[in-house]
Amino acid sequence: MMNLVGMGIFARVAEAKGFSAAARKLGISKSVVSKEVSKLEKSLGARLLNRTTRQLSLTEVGAAFYDHCARIVQEAEEAALLVDRLHAKPRGVLKCTAPVAFATLHVGAALPDFLAQYPEVQVDMTVGDRFFDLADEGFDLAIRIARELPPNIVARKLAPINRVVCATPEYFEKHGVPAVPQDLARHNCIVYTHANPDSLWRFRSPEGDIAVLVRGNLRLNDDEVIWRAVLGGLGISLLPTFAVGKDLQSGRLHAVLTEYTPSERNLYAMYLPNRHLSAKVRVFIDFLLERYQAPAYWDRGWSTLSASAAGQAREGAQRQDKAAVATKAGSRGRDKAP
Repeated sequence: MMNLVGMGIFARVAEAKGFSAAARKLGISKSVVSKEVSKLEKSLGARLLNRTTRQLSLTEVGAAFYDHCARIVQEAEEAALLVDRLHAKPRGVLKCTAPVAFATLHVGAALPDFLAQYPEVQVDMTVGDRFFDLADEGFDLAIRIARELPPNIVARKLAPINRVVCATPEYFEKHGVPAVPQDLARHNCIVYTHANPDSLWRFRSPEGDIAVLVRGNLRLNDDEVIWRAVLGGLGISLLPTFAVGKDLQSGRLHAVLTEYTPSERNLYAMYLPNRHLSAKVRVFIDFLLERYQAPAYWDRGWSTLSASAAGQAREGAQRQDKAAVATKAGSRGRDKAP
């Protein structure tokens, strides 16, 4: 087995160009340094250093051997630093960015819990939908919704971003429930132009990809305004479940066509490919992973509305209405009887 201690000492001697200087740097005696180098040379069967009374220099073998020793010493130091960082207490300023809608609905609500767990961390968050350059703008971390990952970035998937076609129960009662994506062409579709500038809603099915050109009387570049318009009963839209999850759970909105999956996007925590991840960034990513673990809380507790179920419900309601009318008419007839 190689004498790793001797290799480290030899590397310091070569860098300091002397036993005395290396001993001072290592905090050990000159005699120990000399003894370890001699022991290493003996085990290798080769002379590594040219020793004179005035100077010390590397032999040809010593120069080649030093290159390997220096790399081993560097790797050992980095390994020790990694362990130290992993066990270090998270502290300092965490500079990060997140998209507007997701930050408003979910990140903001999570930050008090995170900061309570890690009181020595301060979060400096920039909320915005533009693409932030992590290196140029000095961000530790970016929370992003993406279909494809940018180059030269490390990404941890936090959660899938599911989208659903949805509208109010009153809208579906009045205009019917689409059974297949192509039925959307007959509905008043509210288009989010930031995601679908061409007004094409794309879906995946076992039969292949489907693209439907939708139309409506409202096009917007803000998904929160679309959400409010949908809640107002104006029309039908394709919205992320993280934005409408509570409304689906409460019944204020109904989801349809969920068997046709819109093109996939995911929520990622992205950071630069540094060799070591700081404790503050690592614990924030772990915190978000636990909080948004699949199925995310906004994707639980709601079901889809099928066209057949809606039709049956509508027929049942119509039968109840007819029965109520008949009962009322019968009651009036009895009242008029002598």
